[in-house]
Amino acid sequence: MATNLVYSHAALACSDPLATERFYAAHFGFRRARVIPLGQEQIVFLKLGHVYLELFRARERRPLAPPVEDGPWFPGVRHLAFQVDDVDAQLAAMGTDAVITQGPMSFDAFIPGWRTVWVKDPDGSIVEISQGYVDEANPPPR
Repeated sequence: MATNLVYSHAALACSDPLATERFYAAHFGFRRARVIPLGQEQIVFLKLGHVYLELFRARERRPLAPPVEDGPWFPGVRHLAFQVDDVDAQLAAMGTDAVITQGPMSFDAFIPGWRTVWVKDPDGSIVEISQGYVDEANPPPR
């Protein structure tokens, strides 16, 4: 493993980067960390703690139908995920921006108190919102 390896960012191609920025800022607390001007375009870095989202304006149309439920099953990113204290309170605070694609669902059979819902961001990408997830004390080895 590389030394000093640190997570950097997830890059999102957005049909409307400003709408995407507003969504992640309003509902998940992201704030602008940097704007890089590129002529008529710009790249915007949003930051939440140690997590960054890099927003680009999409240059092409989505080649497939938007994902549904908890995200696509082909190779690639299925969804972004966030932990909150209360899924229902988060959905209420999001109001009409909470376009639910699946759930809320309870996963008490795995972890007592674990609940999850999946919503769409402005581009139709899936965002998971969970409460109650905890790591396993002693996960089995590979």
